[in-house]
Amino acid sequence: MKTETPMPSISPRDPSVRARRRRLLVGAVLVVGAGLVTHIAGTGPIADFAGDALYAVMIYLVIAIAVPRAAFWLVGATVLVLCTLIECFQLTGLPALWAQTFWPVRLVLGVGFDARDLVAYAVGAGAATFVDVALSHRRQTRI
Repeated sequence: MKTETPMPSISPRDPSVRARRRRLLVGAVLVVGAGLVTHIAGTGPIADFAGDALYAVMIYLVIAIAVPRAAFWLVGATVLVLCTLIECFQLTGLPALWAQTFWPVRLVLGVGFDARDLVAYAVGAGAATFVDVALSHRRQTRI
C-alpha cells in the first residue's frame, strides 16, 4: 500500500503567506509614495523613467500579494507582459480619451505610447524580482 505525503499548507491563513503579504503590502505603500513624489515633484526623462520603473514594481507587488506562492520569475515575467500590453493599449487612444473624463486613468494606464517606457518596465520588473528573491533567500537562511 502506497502512502501519500501530505501537501504543504497553501491556505491564505498560513503564517508564512500572511507574513509575506504584510511585507509586500509595506513595500507597496512605499512604492506608491515614491511614485507619487516622482510624479508630482519630478521632471524630465530621469523622473519619467523612474516613475515607469516604479509602476512595474507596483504591478509586481500587487500580483505577488494576490498570488504569494507564485514563482518569482513567473511574477516578474507576468509584470513585463502586462506592462507591455498596457503600453501598447495606449496606441488605441482609449486611455487618453478616458483620462479626459476620469483623471486617475492617466496614472494607471498612461495616455501616450513611448517605446522607452518598455525599457523602464523591464528594469522595474527585473529589480522587483531580484529584490524579492534576495529578501526571500535572506529570510530562509535566517530560519
